[in-house]
Amino acid sequence: MHSYIGESLLPCLPLLLGYLLDLLLGDPRRLPHPIRWFGNSISLSEKLLNRGRARFLKGALLTIGLVALVFISLAFAEKWINQLHPLAGILLSTLGVFYGLANKSLIQEGKAVFDTLDQQGVEAGRKRLAWIVGRDTGQLSPQQIRVAVFETMSENLSDGVIAPLFFYALFGVPGIMAYKMVNTLDSMIGYHNDRYEQFGKFAARLDDLLNFVPARLTALLMVLVSFNGRALCFVYKYGRQHKSPNAGYPEAALAGILNCRFGGPNKYHGVWVPKPYIGQQERPISHPEFGRVATINHLTTALMVGFMVSLCIIEALPLI
Repeated sequence: MHSYIGESLLPCLPLLLGYLLDLLLGDPRRLPHPIRWFGNSISLSEKLLNRGRARFLKGALLTIGLVALVFISLAFAEKWINQLHPLAGILLSTLGVFYGLANKSLIQEGKAVFDTLDQQGVEAGRKRLAWIVGRDTGQLSPQQIRVAVFETMSENLSDGVIAPLFFYALFGVPGIMAYKMVNTLDSMIGYHNDRYEQFGKFAARLDDLLNFVPARLTALLMVLVSFNGRALCFVYKYGRQHKSPNAGYPEAALAGILNCRFGGPNKYHGVWVPKPYIGQQERPISHPEFGRVATINHLTTALMVGFMVSLCIIEALPLI
């Protein structure tokens, strides 16, 4: 009986270890990282295939092929390693969770922008913001810089933390890494421009589909950790008004928690892109508010991990 209980609780161990490693280490730049390998393979494939006719078909086949390769190869690796030794399987899963999460690095990058803006001025803040957002930053005001950081942190709390945990819960390490491949594809080729409009359309739509549940789950978790009814109202009122089918939900939750206004038109690659506003109160964002947003990110992640651990325990209860 005890062995069955242990088997039911075993997925909790790499989940907790991977989560703790992310809290401690973030994204160490000196360590090899699978997302960099994903990026290199996408870049090379795009240069070879994104030309001539049938670009949508070639982009779709590339997306399906890379995602399937990641999922199938890791599924076989996971099965083989688990047969080799249970501890090796735990190590693989721990690394999968660790590499799949990006909460500490997300918070570190956001804080770096806030600190640079506060200590070195608006021009330096604009340049530092350009590291983490796709919009043009050259003319942004200090208020717009801070808002852009909070928008990015809320959106990437879904893409970089809750969604990977969600797919780990469903499919283990193959699930979390296959999701990261889709997300990397979208971030590299999922653009509305002449070069990527057709080639990256399938990847962008697949990313939208996979993030449908996690984005809404992220918003709900944010509401729960903040005990904020206004945030729930913002999610209901503004979540669907965003240009993205998913990003609006966590952004609306954070705007509601802070009682401020996100969104609005922004310039991307020299072109103004109209976006609806999320919220109505255009109040100044102050430097100390970053700590509150970082706390929300940490609490939301911890609640998701706690929920997953609870499911493992509940699954084991009938065996006790």
